[in-house]
Amino acid sequence: MSSERYLEGLVLKVGPLGETDRLISLLSDEEGLTRLAVPGARRPRSKMAAALPLTFLKLQVVGRTGLNRVRQLKVLKSFGKLGLKLETLSAAQALTDLSMMLVAHNDPVPGLLSTLLMHLERLEALSRISPFEQESTLASSVQSCLHLLALGGYGIPIQSCCKTGKPLDPPLGDWAWRCSFLPEEGFVIGALPGAAVQLNPSELALLQILPRPNLPFRKNGELLGPKKVWLRLLSVIQYWIKAHLNRNIKALSMLQTSVIEEDEKN
Repeated sequence: MSSERYLEGLVLKVGPLGETDRLISLLSDEEGLTRLAVPGARRPRSKMAAALPLTFLKLQVVGRTGLNRVRQLKVLKSFGKLGLKLETLSAAQALTDLSMMLVAHNDPVPGLLSTLLMHLERLEALSRISPFEQESTLASSVQSCLHLLALGGYGIPIQSCCKTGKPLDPPLGDWAWRCSFLPEEGFVIGALPGAAVQLNPSELALLQILPRPNLPFRKNGELLGPKKVWLRLLSVIQYWIKAHLNRNIKALSMLQTSVIEEDEKN
């Protein structure tokens, strides 16, 4: 590896290093997840102070072995405005936490960075809408997690029964039909006692279209699915991450709690 190289990446995590430096975890297409030292980043008015979470940077990096250092940086995009709303901040934090679980050090996942940036831009756009669209933020979080999990090799099987292999073809309009979610395996046709989550035909159909690039909207511009359905789909995501990555993402729980509390107020 050359002693000097250039990287473009998103800062996922920041911590203190020594008295005035920062330690950042950077997601890039070239190197996956990389830990870098940013000298003097905690000094007042330092040129390196822009090395902050949710900032897309171009970096000049030096070092051959051990902890490499950032010599220069340029801000390409800051997602700091996501912090204006608790929901968008929680959603963004959940996506960065999930990305760190999915990407190993110096082992890039093709397409993950561009997908993460796309979803952060969508969340940022939602944070500027007045009145704030809580349902869309919740739905965007579900879809983005689904996309990242698939890219990272932990996609949720939503097209076939995990027990029989039969297609999961939801019979829309048959409200007695159910499928059951088993976090270790996937979906099973039928209502199983003790299942983590049960979905009706319209809920499963909604989940099955989320791998598409865009969220599903009606012709009148309204988001498909009520808030309670998106909360149920978020639970599917949470159960799957816990079962397969052996971690809970606290930011997803914060998002869930925020949405529920706001709903109770109204």
